Amino acid sequence: MIIESLRGRDLLTLQDLEPEEIMGLVRLSAELKRDRRLFSGRLSGRSIAMIFEKPSTRTRVSLDVAVSELGGRPIYLRFDELQLGRGETIADTARVLSRYVDLITARVRRHDDLIELARWADKPVVNALSDLDHPLQTLADLFTIWERFGRIQGVKVAWVGDGNNVCNSILIGATKLGAHISIACPRGYEPNKKYLEWAMENSRKSGSKVEVVEDPEEAVKDADVVMTDVFVSMGMEAERERRMQDFLPRYQVSGKLMRLAKPGAIFMHPLPAKRGEEVSPEVIDGEWSAVWDQAENRLHTAKAVLLSILG
Repeated sequence: MIIESLRGRDLLTLQDLEPEEIMGLVRLSAELKRDRRLFSGRLSGRSIAMIFEKPSTRTRVSLDVAVSELGGRPIYLRFDELQLGRGETIADTARVLSRYVDLITARVRRHDDLIELARWADKPVVNALSDLDHPLQTLADLFTIWERFGRIQGVKVAWVGDGNNVCNSILIGATKLGAHISIACPRGYEPNKKYLEWAMENSRKSGSKVEVVEDPEEAVKDADVVMTDVFVSMGMEAERERRMQDFLPRYQVSGKLMRLAKPGAIFMHPLPAKRGEEVSPEVIDGEWSAVWDQAENRLHTAKAVLLSILG
C-alpha cells in the first residue's frame, strides 16, 4: 500500500515521479480517507521540520495534522524566526536540520532555494509550494478528480486564468496520468516554458492532449473539470491593477462559462479564493464546486506522501 519506491526521496516536483507512483499515492490517499486511524503511530519518534517563508492555511494545517495523526512531531518554523531570515545560508540550515529531523518540508518564494535545500540536506525535502510548483496541491487535485469520476485517464481539465505555479503543477500531474488539459490565459501569462516542455513530453507517453489558448470558452468546452486560481498571487500585489485589467472580466469562471463544460463537470480552486474576481460566488458556492472536498484531500494526500517517503 505504501509506495516503497519513494522511500527516502525528495519531492520537489511531480515530474520526478513515475505515473504509477503518482497513482499509487492517489490510491493510498483514498485508503487513508476511508480510515483516518490507518497507520496511526507509524511515524512515532519521527520529527518533521516545516519551513514557511510564505503564509499558509491549508498547507500548514494539513501537514501539521497529517504528521500528528501518524504519530510524528511537526515543528513549525517561520522563516523570520530562523537564522535564514538573518542571512544564514541555506546550505548551513539544511546541514543542521538534517542532524535533528527526519524530513523537511519548505514553502518558499524561490524554487531555486528549494533545490539548494535539497542539495545540502541529508534528509528528504518536500516542496510545500514554490514560485514554480505545488506538488502537494496537485496530488490533492488528482485525488479529487479520481474520487469524482473514478478515473483520471481521458478526463479533460480546463485551467482558466494565470499560468502560475499551481497551473504548472497540474500540467505535470494531469499529463503524467493521461488527462487532457487545456489552458486559457491572456498573452504573457502562459505557464512556465520548461513545464510546458515536460507536459508535452508526458503527453506523448500517456496519450493525453495539451493546449494553450487565449479563449476561455474554447478551453472549457466539453471539460470535465474547470480550475482556476487567484489572479494576484502572493508577492505580486504591486501588479494588481494591471492584472485585473488583463484578466477581468473575460477570465472569470462564471456560471455562464461553466455551462459550456460537460454536464456533471466540477469546479476546483486551490484557495484562498477572491469571489467576484477569478470566480463568481454562483460557481464556488454552488453545485459545481468540489472545492471543499479538494481542500480536505490535502490532508489525506499529505499523509500518503509522508508515509511513502518515511516508510
